[in-house]
Amino acid sequence: MKRLKRDYYNQTFSHIYVEDAVREHPRTKEILKRFPDARQISIHHYKDVFCRKKQNVAMQTKHPMLILAAKQGRLIYEGAPVCQSFGNEYFYYTSCVMNCIYDCEYCYLKGMYPSGNIVIFVNIEDIFAELEDILKRHQVYLCVSYDTDLMALEDLTGFVEMWEEFVQSHSGVRIEIRTKCGRTDLWDRLVPDKNVIFSFTLSPERIQASCEHGTATLDERIRCIARAIELGFPVRLCFDPIIYCPGWRREYDTMLEKVEAQIDMGKIWDISVGSFRISQDYIKKLRRSQRDSSVVQFPFVNDNGVYHYPDKLMNEMEQHVVEKLVRWIPEDKIFRWKV
Repeated sequence: MKRLKRDYYNQTFSHIYVEDAVREHPRTKEILKRFPDARQISIHHYKDVFCRKKQNVAMQTKHPMLILAAKQGRLIYEGAPVCQSFGNEYFYYTSCVMNCIYDCEYCYLKGMYPSGNIVIFVNIEDIFAELEDILKRHQVYLCVSYDTDLMALEDLTGFVEMWEEFVQSHSGVRIEIRTKCGRTDLWDRLVPDKNVIFSFTLSPERIQASCEHGTATLDERIRCIARAIELGFPVRLCFDPIIYCPGWRREYDTMLEKVEAQIDMGKIWDISVGSFRISQDYIKKLRRSQRDSSVVQFPFVNDNGVYHYPDKLMNEMEQHVVEKLVRWIPEDKIFRWKV
């Protein structure tokens, strides 16, 4: 993916809602400088805009507005059962940003949030303070980019660099930054650290083109990964979610062959494998938002509150990918999500 320019941001964020409490925050001022033509609207609380009833999430996702706010209350949460813990006992996640600049049809955010607008919590220092308190009790494995793509928004927020600086100055914490970005220029601004894992979701070209709107192409992601590995950054490959489509074996085989040919698999940190799954709390709303999406409208099964492909299909797809991967990487480095 090409670097997002100021013109793109201005076109996307034509309106910016700003909480009164963060109006004078230095990070708010820095972000607002990027949008001289945007209409600024003062609000008391971000939920006054973000949580309004009867919003058109699908339309907002295509043309999102920006909300600048302060995150309050609890800031760090235990990891969800549908997510990979990678064997870590103390598995947490946090949200510096809500919603994503990308528009993936199957994204659970469309089922979780009432709005497609993007909220940036400018008070990241408060998240750091809460994390410091947790680190006094035990180690932490923290996912910081579940509810957005921080890499894609780095020019706007600078949060990736800030997270890296925090990790480098604190012991006992390891973070994962998940992305579908293809920006190789960011590696020149970052420093490799074994406790900052960059986790790339990889999808076949057919899936990316039809379902992952606005994301970097498979080739762009592969180039970005190859460059990161060359510079010494820890990289996780995520074949997760695996998405069913007619001819899925051919599609995934082609992708895996391309990955193996262009990426030094011996230097991969580890690999995540898992087919599409989503909480029952989100699927109904997601389907309302994505009525024309064959991926979302698939007849999933409900297993203790988690919707996923029927067991036979789920196991076939996941096992097929794993069998290909074990030719290039030790099996103990492949983490497969379990129902």
